[in-house]
Amino acid sequence: MANASSKTTTAMDKPQSDTSAGDMLEYGDDIDKSTFEQILEMDDDPGQEFSKGIVYGFFEQADTTFKKMEQFLEHRDLEELSQLGHFLKGSSATLGLTKVKESCEKIQNYGKLKDESGIEEEPDEDVCLDRIRQTLPVLTKDYNKAEQMLREYYEPQKSERS
Repeated sequence: MANASSKTTTAMDKPQSDTSAGDMLEYGDDIDKSTFEQILEMDDDPGQEFSKGIVYGFFEQADTTFKKMEQFLEHRDLEELSQLGHFLKGSSATLGLTKVKESCEKIQNYGKLKDESGIEEEPDEDVCLDRIRQTLPVLTKDYNKAEQMLREYYEPQKSERS
């Protein structure tokens, strides 16, 4: 980390309408800073409408995907679960949502009858379905945390009023 005297200005430092430096996003290990800042660098307006559109579009995709995952889990459709995990993994990786991406990759691998790393075969469908059942709550928790962080970043006035 750079100290205050040598701080480089980045897209995350751009002031938003009436926000202060205290409203800047805290990344932690939930969001990869360099990846998310690449999205922010595409903004050409102070309102950050471009990046906000990408992020909020992801929220809609994720909500739909989670519902589909629950349905396919109920129907024991590992192939569809793998495809949904792959889909959401790519979208979350684009935004730098590290923990979300990792859980999605596990679901993708379990759906292919593999272990969480995708290396070892796991021929028992019930074991893979159970692992997906165990991973979904973790995925949901990590997604909810990242969503809250990003919503607070884009709408700091609303979170201050809540």
